[in-house]
Amino acid sequence: MTTTLTKPPTPEDAPTKRQGAKAGRAGGHMHAGPIAYIILALFTIGSLFPLVWTAIAASRDNNRLAQTPPPFWFGGGLFDKLELAWDNANMGEAMVNTTLVAGTSAITIVLLSTIAGFAFAKLRFRGRGALLLIVIGTMMVPPQLMIIPLYMVVAELGWTDQLQAVILPSLVNAFGVFFMRQYLVQALPDEVIEAARVDGASSWRVVWHVVFPAARPAMAVLGMLMFVQTWNDFLWPFLVLTQTGSPTVQVAVAGLGRGFTPDQSLIMAGALLGTLPLLIVFAIFGKQIVGGIMQGAVKG
Repeated sequence: MTTTLTKPPTPEDAPTKRQGAKAGRAGGHMHAGPIAYIILALFTIGSLFPLVWTAIAASRDNNRLAQTPPPFWFGGGLFDKLELAWDNANMGEAMVNTTLVAGTSAITIVLLSTIAGFAFAKLRFRGRGALLLIVIGTMMVPPQLMIIPLYMVVAELGWTDQLQAVILPSLVNAFGVFFMRQYLVQALPDEVIEAARVDGASSWRVVWHVVFPAARPAMAVLGMLMFVQTWNDFLWPFLVLTQTGSPTVQVAVAGLGRGFTPDQSLIMAGALLGTLPLLIVFAIFGKQIVGGIMQGAVKG
């Protein structure tokens, strides 16, 4: 009869409390502490304060806004001022025009930027680096330097006070090309493109069935950024459009409160009306956009 002797466990073999705690934290969820909630609350209040102050100012009159300290709560004339701003600025037509301009520009920029970004990221052709530097270099040129020659072209074509004068110059964006190029470099493996080529897919089929699905999170983010940027654009639409023709929201708001003493509350009411559609769009599509960003981050 034989007996087997086992070695008693040593202190080194037993898991320590610290290791057990680390293992428990690794398999569980991280919880935010009270300091994190306080910081998030402060950032939320700071972000919402301009919008809330705009609504408060729109509900008051000039005399109350000129007093010290300024009002920090709503008055009773908010809806009256919103209705007055809507009628005086022809805000309904302006919102339709701005939606058309911003939507067309955002969709076109996303499509063209994705195709160009794929070419710069994955295709091999002569002069690729030089062309990319030229595209990036155009981002360094101040937009104010292009206003005079661009206005001369628009006037020569007879497009002043027409929406195509605002839409066409914004159909291509250098930032969008650079943004999509940087995303596709990491998010789109070369092996996937080579597999599609082996299956006999043409370049356009690769773009439609491979590039667009892989770039969907970045396309959603870029589309949202370009829509907001075009919606808020003021200088160029103000130069080529008039309030009596086909104004955008920003041009329409600029005509509010004119007079010897501008009506600040009416201007604030117009600004609030021009901001509400953006808030609605983000409230509807914000979750999908954030989810797309996280999905792209996990896949990357």
